[in-house]
Amino acid sequence: IVATVSIVSSKYTTKPVLILMLLLSSLTGYFMDNYGAIVDVSMLQNIVETNLDEAMDLFSLRFLFYFLILGLVPTILIIKAPIFYRALRQELLAKIVSTGVSVGVLVAVLFIFGDSYASFIRAHKPIRYYTNPFSYINAIVHYVKEETADFESADLQVIGEDAVIPSSDTDRELIIMVVGETVRADRFALNGYSRNTNPLLEKEDIISFNHFYSCGTSTAVSVPCMFSVFDHDQYSKSKANSTENILDVLKHAGVNVLWRDNNSNSKGVADRVLYEDFKNPKMNPDCDIECRDMGMLSGLQSYIDSTKSGDILIVLHQMGNHGPAYYKRYPKSYEVFKPTCETNQLERCSKDEIDNTYDNIILYTDYFLSQVIALLKTNSTAFEAAMLYVSDHGESLGENGLYLHGLPYRLAPDAQKHVAALMWFSDSYDIDLSRIKKKASQPLTHDHIFHTLLGLMEIQTRVYDKHLDILGLAEE
Repeated sequence: IVATVSIVSSKYTTKPVLILMLLLSSLTGYFMDNYGAIVDVSMLQNIVETNLDEAMDLFSLRFLFYFLILGLVPTILIIKAPIFYRALRQELLAKIVSTGVSVGVLVAVLFIFGDSYASFIRAHKPIRYYTNPFSYINAIVHYVKEETADFESADLQVIGEDAVIPSSDTDRELIIMVVGETVRADRFALNGYSRNTNPLLEKEDIISFNHFYSCGTSTAVSVPCMFSVFDHDQYSKSKANSTENILDVLKHAGVNVLWRDNNSNSKGVADRVLYEDFKNPKMNPDCDIECRDMGMLSGLQSYIDSTKSGDILIVLHQMGNHGPAYYKRYPKSYEVFKPTCETNQLERCSKDEIDNTYDNIILYTDYFLSQVIALLKTNSTAFEAAMLYVSDHGESLGENGLYLHGLPYRLAPDAQKHVAALMWFSDSYDIDLSRIKKKASQPLTHDHIFHTLLGLMEIQTRVYDKHLDILGLAEE
């Protein structure tokens, strides 16, 4: 730190650099200490793309305490501290000496204790993500590089222009895809959870995929990734931003696409299709302390009725289980599991209180999805109707001292990657459900979403891969 600050410091930059580092480090320290979070490129992307409502959910007195004591108070002391600058040559010489001494001490320590440090770091690789302030400095550098790459590759690569619905497909498809938020697979009763969190879905002929894994551990990564043609290993933000996604391919084939959002936004996925913001009370008729997911169903039947030709894909992006203010995410009538955690400061609640509150949201999602199915049943005489539900990522609920999500993928526990996913088909849908059910327990990921949507719509295109289509897998 001494060497780094010494290099970037001058008469006009010393205090601003130190102040900025202190303020950012105080905020980073809060999330590290209280949620076990770290600031890498993905987390920085989440911070940049979050909206005001989501940011306010993270605000607390403890947050303010960290900012005041570890950030603001030292900042005031730095502002008042006198700094005496020497002539340019003397200043340069002093910088060389201080930097050289710092590097020399570092080299000496590594020389004396190098073997111990090397073995320790190899055994505890995640520790590098917890080095405050270097973790967020490194993240900022890489984020700026990615954003610069996005700017340089402004041209959008078109894919699936050959997409077509074959003439043999005379039935119209109506598919509703629900993008869940922060839902763990192990909290669905459909997947064996001891609590009955799916009382309504259990009455339906649901296919639940109980080994489904996300592309990322945050909305900013997982949502664009699941709709992209790139798999988890190939995906990057710059590639997603510069390449058309599955919604574009469906449009090429003449499918009517509508995206309704009760989350922050579509993360760029729906930039070229019909988009409606249901975080807005002017659009969403079901709002109290916040706008509810159920409101996204308002007027959908009118939209379906007014779409006289062509297949239809409707994407509903839920607020779901977004934390840490879980208690806000459901109407009080769904507060079945008690006692609950009535604060966003999860460290103040017991594990049982957090679990109860989180599970109450699952109950509300169960009701929401049952109403989606009811809407599809109403239209099953005119369409081959189906619902696809998949969560964007999971959530840590205090296990091993971790909360929320967003850890680097290779370090994240299964709780942040193992997500709920399911399908429902109307009786009018010409498909062998028994074959799909046999595949319900095999490992699947967000990589399958792109090709499964093409399969559901029966679209032919060169970018389609049958081996990544869940329906195609069922036929093998």
